[in-house]
Amino acid sequence: MYSFKNDYSEGAHPRILEALMKTNMEQTIGYGLDEYSGKAKELIQSLVGNTNANVHFLVGGTQTNQTALAAFLKPYQAAIAAETGHINVHETGAIEATGHKVVTAKTADGKLTPSLIKEVLEFHTDEHMVQPKLVYISNSTELGTVYSKDELEKLSDFCKEYDLYLYLDGARLGAALVSEKNDLTLKDIASLTDAFYIGGTKNGALFGEALVIIKEELKKDFRYMIKRHGGMFAKGRILGIQFLELFKDNLYYNLAEHADQMSMKLKEALQEKGYQFASDSYTNLQFPIMTNEEIARLEESFRFELIEKIDEDKSVIRLVTSFATTKEGVEEFIKKL
Repeated sequence: MYSFKNDYSEGAHPRILEALMKTNMEQTIGYGLDEYSGKAKELIQSLVGNTNANVHFLVGGTQTNQTALAAFLKPYQAAIAAETGHINVHETGAIEATGHKVVTAKTADGKLTPSLIKEVLEFHTDEHMVQPKLVYISNSTELGTVYSKDELEKLSDFCKEYDLYLYLDGARLGAALVSEKNDLTLKDIASLTDAFYIGGTKNGALFGEALVIIKEELKKDFRYMIKRHGGMFAKGRILGIQFLELFKDNLYYNLAEHADQMSMKLKEALQEKGYQFASDSYTNLQFPIMTNEEIARLEESFRFELIEKIDEDKSVIRLVTSFATTKEGVEEFIKKL
């Protein structure tokens, strides 16, 4: 049975494993203070065009979001997210567990806009309510959509005007950056946000996310918060080695490009056969609408997520491609349609 369930079903790209094996018996300092992690941090600083950026390696996305938001926000402050945002839907109350409320805005495409954020700010009027302070966005979003440079610039300007932090969840940043609809670079993101992370887990790494903190006031004592939240990885070099390898010879972008290409192959075939979509995605997530009978038949050969019931007869499924998705797997799915 072939899986389109997520983009972390496979272990890691062979080059990642080779790099880990090559350095396996070396003795290094722990907790991310090793030479490899240091070089990886310098490389990421160079890629984002900011040598003053703080780079921290953590294991997973929820851990990264929880640690960052707990560090950035005061006890009475809240995060603003799209209703479909990962911190609102798929993190088991991790943000709320730190004492911070997630307030949401309903969006058509998973993307926040200044007008949507302003509505949230206008509703929260005084000290009898939480104070919205951080705007949480994802690129790509949970619906597979991507922010344009113009959209991110407008969000950045709005956040500066209203004294809000702008934080970007980059779990699938690779898929966004190589999308045919993308016009952003890592340097753009670094110049327009206060903090963001580069996702490795969903783009060929064994595990790992690289959190990049730009805004000076958010940097102080962050390692204390990592430790407090259980994220201070003793064998931190395992994270640094992976990111060094991912950004060697454009591997990070090549892996994401493959995932997007496989996804678009699925989308084009589904469109040709007349299927409608719940979201117009140009990344590695697709959301076709199918009859429940069709879904049951496909489930005999493939794994995927059932996302939403449209009516008694139709539902939305989610198809996810990865760095390791095979053309044969995609073609077999298309044949079964």
